[in-house]
Amino acid sequence: MPNLRILHFSNIALPTQLHSHFKLSFSSVSLFPKRKPFFYLSSRSLPVLSVMDNTGGIPTIELPVGLDTATQEEYVSVSKLLQEFTDIPTIDKAWTFKSESKDVSRAMFLISQPNLLANKRRKSILSSHILQKSNNSVSFHWAPFPIEMSGVSAMIPSPSGSKLLVVRNSEGDSPTHFEIWDQSEVKKEFAIPRSIHGSVQGISWDSDETFIAYVAEEPEPAKPTFTSFGYKKKVVQIKIVVAGRAKVIGKRIGEKLMLGKGSRPFLLSTFTGITSCTCAVMLNELTASQIKFLKQTFCSGEVCAVAGVGRELSVGQVVWSPSIDGHQYLVFVGWPSDSRKLGIKYCYNRPCALYAVKAPLFKSEASVTRSNAAEDLLVINLTQSISSAFFPRLSPDGKFLVFLSAKSSVDSGAHSATESLHKIQWPSNGKLDPSLKIVDVVPVVMCPEDGCFPGLYCSKLFSKPWLSDGHTMVLSSVWGSSQTILSVNVLSGQVSRISPDKSNSSWDILALDGDNIIAGYPDSVSTTLNNLVFFTVFKVCSSPVNIPEVKYGSLVGKISPDAKWSWLDVLCPTTKSSEKALSLLASLQFDVMKIPVRDVSENLTNGAKQRCFGASKPFEAIYVSSKSKSRMHDVHDPLIVILHGGPHTVSLSSFSKSSAFLASLGYSLLIVNYRGSLGFGEEALQSLPGKIGSQDVNDVLTAIDYAVDNGLADPSKIAVLGGSHGGFLTTHLIGQAPEKFAAAAARNPVCNLALMVGTSDIPDWCFFEAYGSEGKSIFTESPSAEHHATLYSKSPISHISKVKTPTLFLLGAQDLRVPISTGIQYARALKEKGVETKVIVFPNDVHSIDR
Repeated sequence: MPNLRILHFSNIALPTQLHSHFKLSFSSVSLFPKRKPFFYLSSRSLPVLSVMDNTGGIPTIELPVGLDTATQEEYVSVSKLLQEFTDIPTIDKAWTFKSESKDVSRAMFLISQPNLLANKRRKSILSSHILQKSNNSVSFHWAPFPIEMSGVSAMIPSPSGSKLLVVRNSEGDSPTHFEIWDQSEVKKEFAIPRSIHGSVQGISWDSDETFIAYVAEEPEPAKPTFTSFGYKKKVVQIKIVVAGRAKVIGKRIGEKLMLGKGSRPFLLSTFTGITSCTCAVMLNELTASQIKFLKQTFCSGEVCAVAGVGRELSVGQVVWSPSIDGHQYLVFVGWPSDSRKLGIKYCYNRPCALYAVKAPLFKSEASVTRSNAAEDLLVINLTQSISSAFFPRLSPDGKFLVFLSAKSSVDSGAHSATESLHKIQWPSNGKLDPSLKIVDVVPVVMCPEDGCFPGLYCSKLFSKPWLSDGHTMVLSSVWGSSQTILSVNVLSGQVSRISPDKSNSSWDILALDGDNIIAGYPDSVSTTLNNLVFFTVFKVCSSPVNIPEVKYGSLVGKISPDAKWSWLDVLCPTTKSSEKALSLLASLQFDVMKIPVRDVSENLTNGAKQRCFGASKPFEAIYVSSKSKSRMHDVHDPLIVILHGGPHTVSLSSFSKSSAFLASLGYSLLIVNYRGSLGFGEEALQSLPGKIGSQDVNDVLTAIDYAVDNGLADPSKIAVLGGSHGGFLTTHLIGQAPEKFAAAAARNPVCNLALMVGTSDIPDWCFFEAYGSEGKSIFTESPSAEHHATLYSKSPISHISKVKTPTLFLLGAQDLRVPISTGIQYARALKEKGVETKVIVFPNDVHSIDR
């Protein structure tokens, strides 16, 4: 068995932000004899509290005692390379704006980059002018330098692009700041104290750019005061302008969500700086006394939330709707509040619906009748007939309300599954009521044909995703192991792939650049371009061996399902990196491999009744290797098997700094998308629940054997790592295949379901994944002895007696999803058996360890 050597860097002071990019890490593990150390480095795998102890704030590197000079030099070299990969900037968002010239548009890119010394992430804005040329090409004229946006939590341009809202969320007891910018200066600035609300999210401009709707954390309740006479009740006098109360969460709802903090919808007037639900009218419609009263309301700090939304709902994703009979509505997503709020982050199996409430208007007390007041407070459930609805988007003409649904997740119990797209016809005249018909646009795909559309798997929708015809939307979705760009005609339901069909790389949309009329000319074959419509879209393209590149796509001709798109490369400053990193990446290659299922018969439980065998179709694995690798004399680079969590997520063929760093050190990567992953149809996904610890484990072993049998790996040089459910698989594999792996690493792994079920924010996950479809109905907060026995039998700890593999554990002490106790228990059991084990705890980190 190859030896394992772990170096303890207790005295090393390095920047701590590296771990935000490197989800899992080995400190320094020598996997294979006569090879350089296996580095999967992260400075945050070092003792966190000693990282920045030096008073000057400049990190000093103290090498471990006992290293020879050659090893020290190699350590320094690898550390520098790690930092070079970490320094690669990332484009988070992009916006485009119209210009006075029809041939010129403007773009603004939000760029993030780790600030290693401060243990934070720098955010900056980089601007560019886009010039449409007569030869159908475009040129980008970039600003000479990006501008850092310190302390900014959100930036939202207005619909016309003439204004920019900048939000600086509060820290501690400081207020939340709103800034309204024009092209030259800050026009207005508002500070909303913590007594009104906390951090802001879910921001939406109205079409007139007069008001902004947003959701904010409810203020913390006042702390009790005690005097010599006992408890002192605090009396607060607040003038309620509009009756009613917004939604309150009030209880912890899981990983990364705050305890005791709810959120409620607010309106912000961009004219006067008034934060109140009474302000949703133009100022020129108010009398002088009314304007004065509103100003006084703001100055006194009295804020009234949107009326009618009760405590029984948790709300988010608020948008403005077209007016109906002169009334404008706010549409939002609402999650019902049960007795216990289970974790919601990454969990799409929580029921939710779209609701509408009238945008509040300022009215004098004399003009508000009881009937009108009652009607204004009415909250309408628009999607009663479907168990899930989110990401509401109104069509440009205001005729349709389109939304995504995770009904497959809610109905089955899977935390994530194949999504569907639906629409509601928005009434222009008449009353808005719950009886509006929901029309299916893109249904759930159960078993896709080979190479065909596998269904929708969207993590986001643009606020304005529409092409110029008003009924075709553009979105990004997972397709197998890649991310693609799709167009969807909401009238016909036709789905078309925009990104190149033959590309194994992943594509994502950054921004839409509107429609442009290009005055063309006849080319050499007499094809005229006069009056052709070019629709353009920014996107980013990347692969495991290529840093993200900006592309500019143009649709020539009319919008149709078979329309042709051309993609132009954009020379962007963010694509620059160190020459060494680029050179190493250029030496790599990748492929998406189809892995046949080893035992097809296990999936044919229904025999002839099962018409579509999606679970028996090949799954995929991404293989990254050196271009110059030699197969002579059976020489292979060591193989690292990387496993995603979920289990119903997916590893994409996109750029990952951590994976690229590992491959650049001379290691091949096998990134497995076992059955149950997103992107392959609903039937393949639903084949895993009830079979965790067996089907997924067998798929990973099958993928490894496939690589070995095809001469891609040496069976004696294999390591495995994964986080969450990927850690579940990692610890299962070293137990079920103890001779297979030279080393292992697990981040917040699920090691004992019987222990996790009583402490996790998603105990229902344990039941569903262990029992399958019946798990949803039998879930209970008080599992029986039989339940615990079943959960234990599905867990990696049931195989711990066979484990021999040296293992590293990375555990977040604040993890609510997979509490630290399950990893600690497993690691202690390994140590008790004499297995070489190292545990690194991050005191302030949660499940993802990405602080």
